[in-house]
Amino acid sequence: MSFKKQDIYNALEKITAPGEGKSLIESESVKNVVTFGEEAIIDVVIGNPTLQAKKKMETEITKAIHEHVGKNVQVKVNVKAEVKPKEESNQIRGKEIPNIKNIIAIASGKGGVGKSTVTANVAVSLAKMGFKVGVLDADVYGPSQHIMFDVERERPLSVKVEGRSKMKPVESYGVKLLSLGFFTNPSQAVIWRGPMASKALNQLIFDADWGELDFLLIDLPPGTGDVHLSIVQALPINGAVVVSTPQNIALADAKKGVAMFQQEAINVPVLGIIENMAYFTPAELPENKYYIFGKNGAKELAEDIETTFLGEVPLVQSIREAGDVGHPVALQDGTPIEKSFNEITKEVVSQLLKRNANLPPTEVVRITTMSGCSTK
Repeated sequence: MSFKKQDIYNALEKITAPGEGKSLIESESVKNVVTFGEEAIIDVVIGNPTLQAKKKMETEITKAIHEHVGKNVQVKVNVKAEVKPKEESNQIRGKEIPNIKNIIAIASGKGGVGKSTVTANVAVSLAKMGFKVGVLDADVYGPSQHIMFDVERERPLSVKVEGRSKMKPVESYGVKLLSLGFFTNPSQAVIWRGPMASKALNQLIFDADWGELDFLLIDLPPGTGDVHLSIVQALPINGAVVVSTPQNIALADAKKGVAMFQQEAINVPVLGIIENMAYFTPAELPENKYYIFGKNGAKELAEDIETTFLGEVPLVQSIREAGDVGHPVALQDGTPIEKSFNEITKEVVSQLLKRNANLPPTEVVRITTMSGCSTK
């Protein structure tokens, strides 16, 4: 009998490549076909390295050729396994969110420095200035923005946008908010591995109807870990703000936080550093300043690493009380604390305008692993 090489290819077209959903030909699994007389030699590559998978492929190819080419064809199949590297399961596919002009990540090297408090008050200050503002609470394991905005009992509604069902952020004090705190039991710990956390963030980011925003603030978890990398892989961050307290141990971690954004592969501009709990002023002695955690630590760090010092927030009881009752202190017009957050927010906007004028748009990070980053 006589047959052509194309006859063999036509037969292989009828076999589905394992795990591909395409034929052996479409998936380019067939690397070579040689015909000589009544003999056909096929070199094929599959992703499953097991002996069973190889034998199954040999059998399927032989059967297909005998059925569609001829029973007398002598078939020799060389199966090679090449395991393709899997895309990291915790990676969020990067893309822009329509109608959001600026995205600012607010981070801290360690927990307990008031990053979430600063985020809430900067968001309120921006809203009071007339901007359209949203806050994404990306602190997966310790969400708090729903508490600080007094919307613990609220739940995002489902709305239809271009035929798709999306979450409508909860709005409070003129700020749109999404947080995992809306979907988790407050009495239970969130015990998730990286892929689960990233999947949840993916939904909050891309399955939400944010509408038009001038600013989206992202309240990151403390440290420099998996969620941070997922966020910079997901979104083109315009700039980052790092929050620290003045003591050396906090400053050391803040420096790592800055270094993370400045990594060549990440390259998110750092807008500056905010010093929280800078000094204590008792109500009965309003002119006195007690530097409990040290003096000018974050300011000196900003100078040392050549970034901007965005301002300081004192350690006063009203900030804590306002956060606890879900009424950010920046809402209290005319108070020294409100003025402090207002000045800090103006400086953040100023640095962002400089960044947008002098630097090209930030691109999403297209890596799955990082070297040299602390993962505390």
